[in-house]
Amino acid sequence: MKISMRSSRSTAGRRASAAVALGAVLALTATACGDDGSGAGGDKGAEGSGKGKVVFWDNNGGIRTAVWKEIIADFEKANPDIDVEYVGIAATEYQSKVDTAIQGGGLPDVGGVGAAMLAGFSAQGALEPLDDRLTGSSLNGKLNKDMVESLKAAGGGDGTLYSVPTSANNGVLYYRTDLFDKAGLEAPTTWDAFYTAAEKLTDAGKNEFGYTIRGGSGSIAQALDAMYGQSGITSFWDAGKKKTTVNDPKNVEALEKYAALYKKATPAADVNNDFAKMVAQWDSGTIGMLNHNLGSYQDHVKALGVEKFRGIPQPVGSTGKRVQVSNPVDGLGVFKSSKNKDAAWKFIEFATSPEQNSKFNESAGQVPSNTEAAKDAWIQKAEPTKLAADALNDGSTTIVQLPYYLPDWNTISKADNEPNLQKVLLGKMSAKSFLDTMAEELNEAQAEWTEQMG
Repeated sequence: MKISMRSSRSTAGRRASAAVALGAVLALTATACGDDGSGAGGDKGAEGSGKGKVVFWDNNGGIRTAVWKEIIADFEKANPDIDVEYVGIAATEYQSKVDTAIQGGGLPDVGGVGAAMLAGFSAQGALEPLDDRLTGSSLNGKLNKDMVESLKAAGGGDGTLYSVPTSANNGVLYYRTDLFDKAGLEAPTTWDAFYTAAEKLTDAGKNEFGYTIRGGSGSIAQALDAMYGQSGITSFWDAGKKKTTVNDPKNVEALEKYAALYKKATPAADVNNDFAKMVAQWDSGTIGMLNHNLGSYQDHVKALGVEKFRGIPQPVGSTGKRVQVSNPVDGLGVFKSSKNKDAAWKFIEFATSPEQNSKFNESAGQVPSNTEAAKDAWIQKAEPTKLAADALNDGSTTIVQLPYYLPDWNTISKADNEPNLQKVLLGKMSAKSFLDTMAEELNEAQAEWTEQMG
């Protein structure tokens, strides 16, 4: 593996560390290929009899334990010759637990595998390709295409499906209907209407603001959503997939306009907002609009009641089309070391069938991956989920796939550039300089990834 020298010392150190780390991972995987059944990442496993025991690791244990136990009970009733052992693992601990098991053994047969963790697991050879199984199953053609594509894109850049989608936790624009009605404003379904409302609903002297912006942890994804939503650019990379579009002039202009809201139409404290602070502030104050996801819907209901707010899909741009960055997609994968892959696949197929997928997502408040489940009655009653599902299923939304497959993606999108975005909000760094810096890191990471995969 080649490790090139960089002009920036910090960039060089980070790149070298990432390359060495990935090399070590691949070396461990290669060593494990001769494993004779310890359940490590390189163990090739076996199809098995399709009966017996299946171990399932839930990647959001505690939060989703009750609904998974219901699904498992239904599965075991329908498949009396298969027993599923449920292991609930907290979301904050899941990835490290799987990584440890990949290297040391003890992987389950099947487990939760969301978009953000796919690249790391697949790079270590830990996941079973599922394309052929899906094509030959009752799920073929029944899963949301954008969710499937999101997981294919996240799996390592070669288009292989390693995880079957279960749900999407879509981005939502929440707005206070009572404040909008009082001000005579239309719903912020377009970016122009969004900016008009942000300005008109602001009266800093009364501590009233049109919007709350995310400046702390997790801010990059929200900023990217606003940028691509306004610019209408539909791909994260140029045609040759060598350079990112993140610093395209249209995106620069979009970020300038979006960042200019800070302190003019938002509270000054927003520069440090993570999602918890942002949601709590919106629920308790007189702020017009909030960008978050479906996960906070019930918090808003408890705080405001359903009559004071709505949650709608992200605004459409000047072309009349909606563009958003990758919606967070969760899924289920079969670990390659499983000695009972056939039974593990049966469990995934059952869990993402219309009835069970609907049950799971009604509990989670998320968008079902199964297009038949997305038509169920409960969705009609939960307006934000219904509108999000419609936007994903009716062809009105284009998803810009983020490069989750890059080993450096989390570092670039968090540690390296969240502080820089704060500088943009504070007027200490230009939007162009911020995006040029981020683009340089992304282009280098993409080039290294291409070389390593080649």
